[in-house]
Amino acid sequence: MKRAYIETYGCQMNISDSELMHGILAEQGFSTTDKPEDADVILVNTCAIRDHAEQRVIGRVGQLQQIRRDNPDVVIGVTGCMAQRMGESLLGRAGGVDMVMGPDAYRQLSDKLAEVVARRGPAGRLPMSQSAPAIAARGLAVLGFDPHENYEGVAAKRISAVSAWVPIQRGCNYRCTYCIVPYVRGDEKNRDPQAILDEVRALAADGVPEVTLLGQTVNSYEHGGWNFPRLLREVAHVDGIRRVRFTSPHPNDFTRELVEAMAEEPRVCKQLHLPVQSGHNRTLKRMLRRYTVEEYLEKIEWVRAAMPGISLSTDVIVGFPGETDEEYEATLQLMRTVRYDDAFLYKYSLRDGTPATRLPADQFVPDEIGSARLQRLIETHRAIQAEIYQSEVGRTEEVLVEKEGKRGGLQGRTGGNKVVTFEGPVGLIGHFVDVELTGTSGSTFVGEMAGALAAA
Repeated sequence: MKRAYIETYGCQMNISDSELMHGILAEQGFSTTDKPEDADVILVNTCAIRDHAEQRVIGRVGQLQQIRRDNPDVVIGVTGCMAQRMGESLLGRAGGVDMVMGPDAYRQLSDKLAEVVARRGPAGRLPMSQSAPAIAARGLAVLGFDPHENYEGVAAKRISAVSAWVPIQRGCNYRCTYCIVPYVRGDEKNRDPQAILDEVRALAADGVPEVTLLGQTVNSYEHGGWNFPRLLREVAHVDGIRRVRFTSPHPNDFTRELVEAMAEEPRVCKQLHLPVQSGHNRTLKRMLRRYTVEEYLEKIEWVRAAMPGISLSTDVIVGFPGETDEEYEATLQLMRTVRYDDAFLYKYSLRDGTPATRLPADQFVPDEIGSARLQRLIETHRAIQAEIYQSEVGRTEEVLVEKEGKRGGLQGRTGGNKVVTFEGPVGLIGHFVDVELTGTSGSTFVGEMAGALAAA
């Protein structure tokens, strides 16, 4: 039996895509290994959001070349968003890549791997004496977009038996000026709602108690007469599912109807990740985000009025071209106003192929200023987060136990998506337990079991 190793970088959609690729390969007789040196096929599934992520991948592919010394037959491929963005140029990078494949081509994965081996000649082996250009010459690039590819009928091989990603949408119709996603994943494609519900029912039948609905702008979902609030309610009614989450919504498509569905459905987690990106209207306009700060804050008010204890998180970019000190200070003030439980904070990274590259060069924020702004934003957020977490010490929360902790004990998440570690038997993994929160690091909790075991 051949063995496949997939290393994943980037967002939840990439994690889900790696599960999809494992499923495709499993149908062709591949087993999964967590050691690249044991693999016949090594795939690096990539992100293209920031230059730093791409440089990490280039370095990692270079490291993986060492495996060719002991196993000249190994196939090394790069898949995902970075593969789509860089295309054939990746074949000759980092010592040589055998295959480059974009996100819409995974259904062809097994066939294309066979083609890669066939291109090597009768022996199917790439001699170690060959250079990166020679490897690239025999390499294969499988790129382009398929406007209908939603991978219906392809069974993913899940990495967790406790919580499952369920993609309901691929691609994006928004064109935020900083974002590469529409150019590497194509336009929005929404799955058939009955196929989604069938997938969720199958997961419930397998004993998976939690699902997360995935999409680039998940709440823009529409298919026939279905919109996202209707789909969310139907998923929450599937027997056996105890928790439903979704990510990532776009503020433009965030409606009162969705707030009502979240508030009224007890199985929908009272947790919301709503990216804001900036706290100033002028920056938002240049980003082409299509909402104002005032509209965003109004939607936060809707949410907190309907679900007072909801856990909120967001994404923020600082140092976007043209961002003034005043605009940056407005972002800090928004963070203080909303008081997010968690936040993913970034310094703007120029991405070739995005509209922002056409902004005047004199608008680009110097790197040292962008770094200083990011550091201050992180400090502001962490102080707020620590206050929120400290205020929750002493509560008892229902925790879904996900795995063993890195330092022993068990690790799970609350309904608000907050990590808790506590002592308990391994047999509790996959179950819900009541845990008293006894301490916090400022971004995670430690706790003690407080109640009887609740069946998953």
